[in-house]
Amino acid sequence: MAKKRILIIDDELELIKAVQIRLQQADYEALVAYDGQEGLEKAKKENPDLIILDLMLSKMDGYKVCGLLKADTRYHKIPIIMFTARVQESDKKMGREMGADAYITKPFDHQILLDKIKELIQE
Repeated sequence: MAKKRILIIDDELELIKAVQIRLQQADYEALVAYDGQEGLEKAKKENPDLIILDLMLSKMDGYKVCGLLKADTRYHKIPIIMFTARVQESDKKMGREMGADAYITKPFDHQILLDKIKELIQE
């Protein structure tokens, strides 16, 4: 059976590496994009099983990436986890309005992230 593919869209290299390692240990294939524009393009090209999406990105913020993917019938079923240091209730509300399926704040617990991924992919 093919590994589930998860796209990480974030601009923090150390964080990406940490998440990538955890995903690979959990038997997922990890794809990476380093800014919002690249993330949107990679999501459309690769059609991953799930996206982990930072909010504060260059070129295009995470809200816009999420909104564009959720508005497109070809990609709207891809679960998106907003993954951010922004903890205000207004940020979470905006994430829900853009169609995010979950909201995890940094710093984060790796197990909580893996549990949420498993729940959203429903393996």
